[in-house]
Amino acid sequence: MKTARDGIDGNVILITDGYKFTHWKQYPPGTTKVHSYFESRGGEYPATLFFGLQYQLMRYLEGKVVTQAKIEEAEEIVALHLGDKAMFNREGWEHILDEHKGKLPLRIRAVPEGTVVPYRNVLMTVENTDPKCYWLPNYMETLLVQVWYPTTVATQSMFMKKSIQKYLEETGTPSLIDFKLHDFGFRGVSSVESAAIGGGAHLVNFRGTDTTAALMFHRSYYDEPMAGFSIPAAEHSTITSWGRENEDKAMRNMLEQFPKGTVAVVSDSYNIFEACRSIWGGKLRNQILSRGGALVIRPDSGDPQKVLLEVLNILAEQFSFSVNDKGYKVLYEKVRLIQGDGIDYRMVGTILETLRQNGWSADNIAFGSGGALLQKLNRDTEKFAFKCSSVTVNGEERNVYKNPITDPGKSSKMGLIKLIREGDEYLTVQQSAPGKDELVKVFEDGKVLIKYPLSEIRRRADEGIKRIPAAIA
Repeated sequence: MKTARDGIDGNVILITDGYKFTHWKQYPPGTTKVHSYFESRGGEYPATLFFGLQYQLMRYLEGKVVTQAKIEEAEEIVALHLGDKAMFNREGWEHILDEHKGKLPLRIRAVPEGTVVPYRNVLMTVENTDPKCYWLPNYMETLLVQVWYPTTVATQSMFMKKSIQKYLEETGTPSLIDFKLHDFGFRGVSSVESAAIGGGAHLVNFRGTDTTAALMFHRSYYDEPMAGFSIPAAEHSTITSWGRENEDKAMRNMLEQFPKGTVAVVSDSYNIFEACRSIWGGKLRNQILSRGGALVIRPDSGDPQKVLLEVLNILAEQFSFSVNDKGYKVLYEKVRLIQGDGIDYRMVGTILETLRQNGWSADNIAFGSGGALLQKLNRDTEKFAFKCSSVTVNGEERNVYKNPITDPGKSSKMGLIKLIREGDEYLTVQQSAPGKDELVKVFEDGKVLIKYPLSEIRRRADEGIKRIPAAIA
């Protein structure tokens, strides 16, 4: 008998929407092939960074995923759920078990992970390889569409990176980009799996994270022994547990416990300005200057634009600053800031523009983002959709599409489609049209055919981000 520890996602037959259990009965008689595709129909960002399909394929679809026990379990669930076990496609699943040894007769083509593609272009196509399993491609929509989540996180992270890069190039040191946006999102997402997937997507663009589930995600699915890095850092409990009267002792303890390397200390427990002026810039100033590494001060409340400017001015008075060759002020190297409260795509740009207008380099600050990075988004952020575009019925190929009069934005593509590249432009065209298909066969008949390492995905993403105009970011 199954227990709670057996999980809720161990039977691929049941990882679908309930109404899809009946769709095998609904296609035209004589249907032998269904060709469907996945795209971003628009959204907040004008391009997407495709990522995360490899995890879905390896985790849920690879190998023998259909067994007799799973068929029996699914039939029982469907009978209870819909009130009639005849709704369940037992014959279809047993055909997969008997003829395909439990492996899914699907062919999936997709753009290589890390590719940056303008929206309204195909990112993935799915079709059945067995004519008796015409119902399978869209049965798998529910699971496959969940690639929207890592793709959207990777996309949002990429545009934040582009924004930060712009200010580093104008006011500071572009080579610092890898650690300018740190993932604080583990506690802010809906599950451990979400943390792993979303945190893993962020690490396509950056190297800083406290979401340890993302590290295991990349070790398991993207051949990366260590995808991200962090530093010793305080939280409010480790500072306030000393008592307000001993705040300086709590801060001194941080410097003594971690005498070298970068260390971050939240400093707004009581009065961020006095902490910077009297403790960091007063009692502990000499200790900061003599230790082997930088102190990163973290404000964690208030209006970031006002607080950061005042803190920068205080630290400049207490520790001094220089003016770089681009004409912007940079704090003495032993002191930096990280803003980890209220950080999303728009706030990053707002803060950096405020600093620039006041003569401060982007070198002085890093950002931490949590819920806004991994959770403040949904499938409609980039309007992802999975639609059937072609079917074969009684040997005749038919173009399939939707074109609702009430919402032209939801019109779908038709026919057997592919993605071609002309220079820096991507175009979705019919498979019969000239041009090399950029979609690569990644899965066929239960086997994952290509497994991209994170290092390759990062290189591809770095190339893709260059094609995004800075004005858009």
